[in-house]
Amino acid sequence: MTELARLKFYATQPHACSYLPEEQATTLFLDPSQPMDVHVYAELSDMGFRRSGDHLYRPHCQQCNACIPARIPAADFIPNRQQRKILRRNQALRVRAVRPTFNDEYYRLYARYIERRHSDGDMYPPSRDQFSTFLVRDLPFSRFYEFRENERLMAVAVTDVLPNGLSAVYTFYDPDEEHRSLGRYCILWQVHEAARLGLQAVYLGYWIKNCRKMNYKTQYRPIELLVNQRWITLT
Repeated sequence: MTELARLKFYATQPHACSYLPEEQATTLFLDPSQPMDVHVYAELSDMGFRRSGDHLYRPHCQQCNACIPARIPAADFIPNRQQRKILRRNQALRVRAVRPTFNDEYYRLYARYIERRHSDGDMYPPSRDQFSTFLVRDLPFSRFYEFRENERLMAVAVTDVLPNGLSAVYTFYDPDEEHRSLGRYCILWQVHEAARLGLQAVYLGYWIKNCRKMNYKTQYRPIELLVNQRWITLT
C-alpha cells in the first residue's frame, strides 16, 4: 500500500462555492510536484479525491460537508426501467477509446455543450485553453471515449482507468440531442465497461443533496457514498 502519510497537501484560501452560492469553499490539493502515479490516484480516489487537469483535489471546507463522494459498484448495478429505455435508445452508438488530444471536432462539441448547458457556470464562456488545461492531459491512464452514430460525434466521456475503477472525469455531448439522455447513457456505458474489465466501481465525483444539478447521481442504484471516511451503500 502506498505510504500516503508521506505525501504533501495544500489547502486553498476560502473562496466562493461553485455549487452552493451561500457557502465558502476550501479545496485540498495534492502537492503538484508529486508525479501523477496511478496507484496513488487510485488510493486517493477511495478517500474522495478527484482529478482536474494535472491536479488531484477534494473539498476541505471547515463549515460545510455537503460534498459527498459517490461511486457506483459496477458488479452490483441493475438499471431501472428508465435507464433500460436510455440504453435501448442509444444502442446504435459505437464507442472508441483514444488518448486525450485536442482537435476541432472535440472542441466544437465541448463549446456547444458549455454554451447551451452550462452558461450559468464558472466554465462559461468556453475557450480552447480551458478545454486543453482541463481535459487534454498526456496521462497514461486517461481516455477519451468517443460515442458516435455512424461518423457523427455525439458525446465524449473523459475517463481515467484506475486499478480500482473508472473515474468519470467529465462528459460533454451534443446539446441538440437532449431526448437521448446522452450524459446518463455515458454513465451507464461506463458502469458496463467497468464490470467488463473486472473493476470495482465508477467514481462519479461529488453528490450534493441541495444542488439540483447533482440529483441525477443517486438515480443509479445501488450507489455508495463516502460518509465519515466509510463507503456506505444506498440500495
